[in-house]
Amino acid sequence: MLKKLFLAFVLINFSFTSICFLSADEKVDKKLENKNTNNANNKDDATLEIENMVEINILLEKINKIESNFKDNILLKRYSNYLSYSKISAELDQLKDSLKKKNNLAEELEYQLLNKIRVKENELELIGEYKGSPIGSLMNPPEIEKFENITNPFGIINALSNIKKIENNRQQFTALKLQIETTFQTLEEELNSYKDLYALDPKSEYKEKIVFLEKQKRDFDIVLDIVTTTQEVYGKKIEQIILEIKNQITQQIQKMFLIFGIIIFLFVISFLVKLTLKKYFSQTENYYMVNKIINFTLAFLVLMVLLFSYIDNVSYLVTILGFASAGIAIALKDWFMSLFGWMVIVTSGFIQVGDRIRVTKGNVETVGDVLDISLFKITIREDVTLVTYMHNRRAGRIFFVPNNYIFSELIANYSHSELKTVWDGIDMTLTFDSNHKKAQKIIREILKHYSKGYSDITRKQLSKMRNKYQLRATGVEPRVFTFIEPHGVVISGWYLTNSFAALVLRSTISTEILEAFMKESDIHIAYPTQQININRTSNPYGPAMNRKIAPEELDEMKL
Repeated sequence: MLKKLFLAFVLINFSFTSICFLSADEKVDKKLENKNTNNANNKDDATLEIENMVEINILLEKINKIESNFKDNILLKRYSNYLSYSKISAELDQLKDSLKKKNNLAEELEYQLLNKIRVKENELELIGEYKGSPIGSLMNPPEIEKFENITNPFGIINALSNIKKIENNRQQFTALKLQIETTFQTLEEELNSYKDLYALDPKSEYKEKIVFLEKQKRDFDIVLDIVTTTQEVYGKKIEQIILEIKNQITQQIQKMFLIFGIIIFLFVISFLVKLTLKKYFSQTENYYMVNKIINFTLAFLVLMVLLFSYIDNVSYLVTILGFASAGIAIALKDWFMSLFGWMVIVTSGFIQVGDRIRVTKGNVETVGDVLDISLFKITIREDVTLVTYMHNRRAGRIFFVPNNYIFSELIANYSHSELKTVWDGIDMTLTFDSNHKKAQKIIREILKHYSKGYSDITRKQLSKMRNKYQLRATGVEPRVFTFIEPHGVVISGWYLTNSFAALVLRSTISTEILEAFMKESDIHIAYPTQQININRTSNPYGPAMNRKIAPEELDEMKL
C-alpha cells in the first residue's frame, strides 16, 4: 500500500515538474513571438508614416500650385471684397447695437462710436456693389443700350456697330460663366485636397480651411447657378435684338434700292427729254438754257425724293427753317441775293450763255463771253477787246461774277435778244487848214463799205425787237460827226459792227482811212507837234535887235 502511495506521489511530482517545465518553455516562446510581432509592427508603422509624409507633401504641393494659380484670379479677389463687406457690415451692426444699449455713455465715448460708425459706413459705400453678390457687379450682364430705328443709309453703319457691340457683350458674359465654372471646379479640387490632407494630418488649421472652402464653394455654386440662368436669358434677348436690327437693315437696303431705282428713272427721263429737245434747239443757243432748266428740275425732284424718303416729319423741318430764316437771311444775304439773281436771270433771259457782256465793279472793267450761269455766279471768259487794249492789257482770264451784281453793279450785254451788233466809233483829228468836208465824205464812204452787211443784219434784228421793246431811233446807217476841238478838227465816225469782232473791223477801217488821207494833199492829220524858232540877239533879255535869219534846216523842227 505504501509502495502504491509512493509510486503515485512520484508520478504526481513528475507530472507537475513536466508541466512546470512545459509552461516555462511556452512562456519563452511567447515572449520571443511577441518580440518578433512588436518588431514587425514597428517596421509597419515606420513605413506607414513615411508613406503618409510623402502623400502629405504631394497634397501640399498640389494645394500650393492651386493657390498660386488663384493669385491672379479676379473672381477670388472680388470674393475677398465680398467677405470684407460682410465683415464690415457685421462690425457696423455691432457698433450700432452698442450705441443703442449703452444709453448713459460719456460724451467722448459716444462721439468715438459715432465716428467708427461713419467710418464703417464709408467703407461699405466704397464696396457697395458686393452687397449680396460674391463677385460684385460682374454677376449682372452688360446693359443692352436701346438702339435707334434705322431711318437712313447712314444708320446701317451704326446698326452694324451695335450688333458687334452686343455680340462682344454676350461673348464677355459667356467667358465670365466659363471662368466661374473653372474657378468652382478648382475650388472643389482644393477642398478635396484639404480633406485628404486633414485625414492624414488632422490639424486645426486644415479644419478651418475646409470650413472656409466649403462656404466659398457654396457661394460660387449659387453664383454659377445665377450666372447660368442669366446667360441663357441674356443670350436670347441679344438674339432677338440682333434679329430686329438685321430686319431693319434689310428694309433699309430695300428702300435704298427703290430710291436708287427712282433716281435712275428720273435720270433716264431727263436724258430722253434732252435728246428729244436737242433736235429742235441744236441750232440755237436756247438749248443751253433748256438744258439748265431740265438739270435744275432733275436736281429738285431728286432732292424732294430724298427729303420725303428720309425725313420723318417734314413739317417739323419747315417750322425750324421758318424760325431760322430771318437769321439765315441776314447771315447769308449775298448768298440769297445771288440765288434770287439767278432766278431773275433765268426767268427774264436778259443774260444768256454765249452773250458778250461788260461788267464794271469800281475801277475794274472787263468784257467777255458768258460760259455758264450757275445758281450763284456767272462765269465769263475775257476776250481781246477795246477795253483790253485801252485799259487791262490782259485777256483770256476767267471771271466769276456773283449773280447779285445784277442788282448793284453795271452789267452791259452786247448781244442781247439776238442783237449781235454794236455801234463802234473812230475819231480822226485833222489840222484846222485841212479840207474837213472831203475828209468827212471819205470816212462816210469807207464806213458804208465795211459796215453794210452789219447794217442790214441790225435792221432785221431791230424789227424783231419791236415786238418786245418800244424802239424809236432805229437808224442803222453809218454816222459821221465833225467837232471843233482846241487841238484841231475832230471827225467822229460811227458804224455797226459784230459785237464779238469789233476790234478787227476797227483796225481794218482805221487803216483804210489813214491810207485814203495820205493820198490827199489838202487833208492833214493833226498830232502833237512842237515848233522851235531859233533867233540870235545881243540882248538875251530884251527884244530881238538886228535879227538874223536862222538856217533853213533849223527854221522849223517837228518833234
